[in-house]
Amino acid sequence: MKMKYATLKKRSIVFCHDLVMIVLAWYAAYWLRFNLGEVPADKLQQAEIILPMLMVIQVGFYWIFGLYRGIWRFASLPDLMRIVKAVVTAVILTIVILFLDKRLIQVPRSIFPLYGLLLIMFLGGSRFLYRWSKDKGKRHGKRVLIVGAGQAGEGIARDLKRDVNREYHAVAFVDDRVSKEGQEIQGIRVVGTTRVIPAIVKRYQIDLIIIAMPSARSADMRRIVEYCESTGVPFRTLPGLDHLASGNVKIDALREVSLEDLLGRDPVSLDWQDIRRGIEERTVMVSGGGGSIGSELCRQVARLAPKKLIVIEQNEYNLYSLKMEISQKFPEIDFMGYLVDVTDRVAVREVMCQNRIDVVFHAAAYKHVPMLESQLRVAIHNNTLGTQILAEEAVATKVKKFVLISTDKAVNPSNVMGATKRAAEIFIQNYNAHSDTKFITVRFGNVLGSAGSVVPLFRKQIESGGPVTVTHPEITRFFMTIPEATQLILQATVMGSGGEIFVLDMGDPIKIRYLAEQMILLAGLTLGEDIEIQYTGLRPGEKLYEELFHESEALKKTAHEKILQASYRERDWPKLLETLKEMKQACDENKESKLWHLLLLLVPEYSRAAIIELVGNNQPTLVPEEI
Repeated sequence: MKMKYATLKKRSIVFCHDLVMIVLAWYAAYWLRFNLGEVPADKLQQAEIILPMLMVIQVGFYWIFGLYRGIWRFASLPDLMRIVKAVVTAVILTIVILFLDKRLIQVPRSIFPLYGLLLIMFLGGSRFLYRWSKDKGKRHGKRVLIVGAGQAGEGIARDLKRDVNREYHAVAFVDDRVSKEGQEIQGIRVVGTTRVIPAIVKRYQIDLIIIAMPSARSADMRRIVEYCESTGVPFRTLPGLDHLASGNVKIDALREVSLEDLLGRDPVSLDWQDIRRGIEERTVMVSGGGGSIGSELCRQVARLAPKKLIVIEQNEYNLYSLKMEISQKFPEIDFMGYLVDVTDRVAVREVMCQNRIDVVFHAAAYKHVPMLESQLRVAIHNNTLGTQILAEEAVATKVKKFVLISTDKAVNPSNVMGATKRAAEIFIQNYNAHSDTKFITVRFGNVLGSAGSVVPLFRKQIESGGPVTVTHPEITRFFMTIPEATQLILQATVMGSGGEIFVLDMGDPIKIRYLAEQMILLAGLTLGEDIEIQYTGLRPGEKLYEELFHESEALKKTAHEKILQASYRERDWPKLLETLKEMKQACDENKESKLWHLLLLLVPEYSRAAIIELVGNNQPTLVPEEI
């Protein structure tokens, strides 16, 4: 009740002000018309007769054009436009009425233009003067530097000015576009480029840095964050463009900088119309649908209105969680989840026969590099032979497309995981020429936050007080966010016509040391004081750097800037099938020595040094030829 009374009181004051302005503008117009001198008595009498009618008309148009919707504290251009419309319309209507009443001839012609201009000045000027006094009078908040003088930066500056509490106020912009330097945005000057952030922070005594660059590439974000970190001042950022509605940049959207900002923020443009055509009204199966990549693939596919979404997963809890999520978010989707191991041919065949699959995304695989180094049989059985089983049953049930989700570790592999995935690639790529199913391979590096990645490990180590363990100070990896990777997989799927190896462009490789350092800093801790980084040495099968394609795979561009295509290496098909048959037999008989031999035969680029280190005296004595 008190709030309503206060609002009514404020509006009454504003209304009385605007009423008085009509009178002042009307008489001031006559005063100006007669050169700031005495107004003739007859003219003054005529003005007094017209004034009541003018006030009624003018007040009416005040309400019609909504002069009292705006708040003086936030007076802006739309408020001025409402004033102009209300004044001009009222003047025109008054002129028409006086013309019809034959009184217009007694009013000097210049009075109405003068009255209109003066009233606009009085109404608009008082509002903007009030806003200016409020903006000027409350500068006690924290001093803010805005990085980025574009639309997002302007939106943040505007929102800060509108903040009634004035907790923050912007004092300067920086922007890498030199043409912006010296310009003013919302009355705030652009004082330099991002390189001078440390100097600007000192000069203007900045308390908070806001990075207002939602479209910045990850490399630019890393550079800017380094400048911000060197100042010791807190900094915040806006979400990426995919999370910000156009024109809806608000101070409430600010958040702390995340790893995704630094490593996976590059914008990805996709042909969603083409992707939808490839998925809509089709039955799609995802193997390993409970994993990091598999579950995100299911989410992306579900958005594209498939006829049916089939998931096979051997982890009961992961399958249950995915089913609950899909059922809640996409209740219209016909979802079927099966507890199936891809190495179980009978179960795989039954699922495929029951559902008449159109597209298969094969994401099921064992991926933990150190663990698989001593689990050769399990790795081959799941990663290589499981892929073979799934692919053969796909051909038998006339699946149209089969997409193998592969890894950069399959290129010149130095570990069991990479070698078994490379063996799966070889079979898939060569099988394409011997079937009607279109087989496509999509290869990429690490994804942020996936199960088994370093990010969850580092996070746990930081939470427990450290140390954070890194194998080598110079070790590098490619990184991509899970949504970005899965969306590019979908794009590659509709681009592929069979037999291609699509390689996702993951940008520049990132040092794992940098990743650890940033996670420590983003947690609000000081490196070397609050927490240490400990180097433990390379693990078995681990390389200092990863590669995305083999030197013999001629790489070429595709229609999509972030998807490259590598040519596959053709193998003797009967010999390939015979090798895989022997692998199956060796797995059944648990003959690990034979499995080493066959894996080297199938993947001759597999590092001999890694094999010797692991198998010692049991190493294969035969150096096989490539089949």
